[in-house]
Amino acid sequence: MKAIISDIHGNLEAFQAVMEDMRVQGADELICLGDFVGYGPNPKECIDLAVDFSIALCGNHEHALLTQFESSNFNIRARSSIDWTREQLNPLGEDREANLRRWDFLDSLEMTHEDGNILYVHGTPRDPVAEYLYPRDIYRPQKLRAIFEMVQWLCFCGHTHVPGIWTQDMIYLTPQEVNYRYHLVNKKTVVNVGSVGQPRDGDPRATYVLFDGSRIVFRKLDYRVQTTARKIRSIPQLDPYLAERLLEGR
Repeated sequence: MKAIISDIHGNLEAFQAVMEDMRVQGADELICLGDFVGYGPNPKECIDLAVDFSIALCGNHEHALLTQFESSNFNIRARSSIDWTREQLNPLGEDREANLRRWDFLDSLEMTHEDGNILYVHGTPRDPVAEYLYPRDIYRPQKLRAIFEMVQWLCFCGHTHVPGIWTQDMIYLTPQEVNYRYHLVNKKTVVNVGSVGQPRDGDPRATYVLFDGSRIVFRKLDYRVQTTARKIRSIPQLDPYLAERLLEGR
């Protein structure tokens, strides 16, 4: 069984809770759709936990780290967190050897991954790193048709931090609407797996997906969110808003 996660964003407490739940649920293949870093206070530790994942993709925050200048497209909170993260990963500092290994990992991340008729991306098939697929896009059929043209059967994505399911007949379903379980049928489907480290669906719990080949299961987990929030507030370079939004899942 596959465990598919996305958007950890340096939130070690959420990541640890999800890793433990993956183990309990019996997942034997671990896949991350990107954004290990950014916003959160523990980028190094989160990278270290992910190095043995079966598949690891490049998110827009990793892309910003690697290209340096791409973060100019970020809002000021995201940009300052990327600048601070880059400092933490300084390959010339005391943590030289470990940080060099972390940069090697970041540089090895795939932009997309295909497994038969299943596609894994961070953003969308059209723009694997940067394009967002929002719930409201169900009212933008032209955009959805263009995306589904690039999907053979099933696509997993992240990036928006909002879990959900889109089908090629222009239906959008929330996890709640399917009671957190969805049996796939013979039509093209896109699944957003939500966010481990910074949910934005109004639910502060960490979110990820289990996939057994025919069924999607959304997992929602409590974690020590107050601990993560305190860490963020203790770092002057990280905007306190990044802590407050964790508590509300927004």
